[in-house]
Amino acid sequence: MTILVIGAGQLGVALRDHLPADTLFASRSGEPAIDLAQPTSIHAALDRLTPTIIVNAAAYTAVDAAESDEAAAFTVNADAVGAIGAWASAHDALVIHVSTDYVFDGEGSTPYDEDRVTAPINAYGRSKEAGERALRASGAHHVILRTSWLYGIHGHNFLRTMLRLGQDRDHLRVVADQTGAPTTADALAAAIARVTVRWMAGGDAPEGTYHVACHGETTWHGFASAIFASAHRLGLMAREPKVEAITTEAFPTPARRPRYSSLDPSRFERTFDYQLPDWQPELERTLARLNP
Repeated sequence: MTILVIGAGQLGVALRDHLPADTLFASRSGEPAIDLAQPTSIHAALDRLTPTIIVNAAAYTAVDAAESDEAAAFTVNADAVGAIGAWASAHDALVIHVSTDYVFDGEGSTPYDEDRVTAPINAYGRSKEAGERALRASGAHHVILRTSWLYGIHGHNFLRTMLRLGQDRDHLRVVADQTGAPTTADALAAAIARVTVRWMAGGDAPEGTYHVACHGETTWHGFASAIFASAHRLGLMAREPKVEAITTEAFPTPARRPRYSSLDPSRFERTFDYQLPDWQPELERTLARLNP
């Protein structure tokens, strides 16, 4: 069996530590190259690689930019996913596709399970929801994994932004009325590996949509405060900047964010016999990897 990972961002990098050594990694500018911004080129690329399992770890993730260029977000997050699904359907391949908590409206108050109705409130969320629908409609074997507040030691993410800003500033203002579950790229990569092992061992896996997120929840303000406290304790920062709690209205952005978007991972844990970690010790473990 041949595993193909599409995407060279933080999740694509993390997957290198969890998948077999002969896994193929493709990206827009890599070799092999797959450009999700050009969906009509995808079938030819997959014909050359003939994967048995396709992990789509790539996406248009510029949430605010998507508000003014929704077409670009839909091309990558929906049209390209449909093209991958169509190829996989014709070749009996499995697609493992990563989606997002932003498919929900954020009006809930308890962690979302997979049966909750989706109702995205921004262009990015709409494009990701459309990608889910396109993959299901393709007829391909598929496992859709929704995750939330993804971060890690590589790529562009909240952790790395806070560490950079915290080195230069004594005071930061961070939104305290949006709640979610910070999830590491490493935890998600391990979950994806669990799905691939199940598929390769038995020739199938329980298909459908699952939530993969760390346990517990916090706000962006709470997450930032925890980052600085842990980083200082581990010797990554000489001092902890003050983190002021502000409202969403005090930090306006082009795209609306869900006020509540925690995900319940229990269905994935039961189905694949894999325990997601709590977000706080997972943050400590991730920061420890940065400690010289």
